[in-house]
Amino acid sequence: MAARRARRSSSSPSRPDGADTPRSPRRWAWPGWSLAGLALVGAVVGSGALALVWPKPDRSVALREEVTAATLAPKPRDSITVLVIGSDADTLSGATNRAAPAGPPNSDTLLLVRVNREGPLQVLQLPSELALSLPGRPEPVALGEVYRQGGVQLTREVVRELLDLKDEAPERFIVVPRQALRTLVDGVGGVEVSPPRRMAYKDNSLGYTIDLQSGLQRLSGAKVEQMVRFRDKWLGESGRRANQQVVLQGLREQMTQPGQLAQLPALVSTWSSQVDTNLTPREMLSLLASALDKPGPMQIQTLPLKPATKEFGPLRQLEASAPRPLWPKP
Repeated sequence: MAARRARRSSSSPSRPDGADTPRSPRRWAWPGWSLAGLALVGAVVGSGALALVWPKPDRSVALREEVTAATLAPKPRDSITVLVIGSDADTLSGATNRAAPAGPPNSDTLLLVRVNREGPLQVLQLPSELALSLPGRPEPVALGEVYRQGGVQLTREVVRELLDLKDEAPERFIVVPRQALRTLVDGVGGVEVSPPRRMAYKDNSLGYTIDLQSGLQRLSGAKVEQMVRFRDKWLGESGRRANQQVVLQGLREQMTQPGQLAQLPALVSTWSSQVDTNLTPREMLSLLASALDKPGPMQIQTLPLKPATKEFGPLRQLEASAPRPLWPKP
């Protein structure tokens, strides 16, 4: 027994008073940092398991794919002609033109845009001051007043007869009020153009001012609106059409920039609610893709007019020697 006590005393620590120290039961205690680490591991494993069920999209794919005009949207299989009616009302619901002279909205800009499957983008400017004879009207009226008289339908019929187009052309139309023009320009980050001259005009009754300097600059939507509305007292409507050509070229150039192409689907979705058209947003994007995916500049033409006469006043007649057809068929 003495030997057993000796072995016990040599293997167990002794208290200072000589009494044996009782053996404590073993406890499974985790330090605080270990609990946090276990929770973190569980969260990582759990999120990994959920990712197998609902995998997140690989955002790097979208970043690697460069949007180009060719990949923006499927292109139309055939050539499409669109009648663009630039309304001088501020919005589609505007009952007046808020222009001079005041009255119902007019079409102060008329364009035929042909988006060809093959070949360049073609634009025909239709002079708003062109004199026309309408049934039941003893006096000639300006082409720009036709929209006021009979809306889109009458305008399409008059343009179709004037240019001897096939029955279904123009297949599509877009009525663009001034608000929609501003939205389009601002949506692509402005347009870099060079106004050919100083443009200044003020109408106190309408509260409208045009104030543009000449030279290369980037114009906002409001400034572009001023440029296309400005009417030089010497150049008249032909000066307006020249300004429109500059804006059209600058707008197309801006849209073809790589950073802008990716924004066009969202812009088209917003813009479609501000215009009157028989194009769906998907068709708009398809036409844009085809129009922008052209290597050369757009072809812009206008109808030749006779000089002004006292008989017709501000109205102009079509030049009789103008080549036929007035607009080549696709």
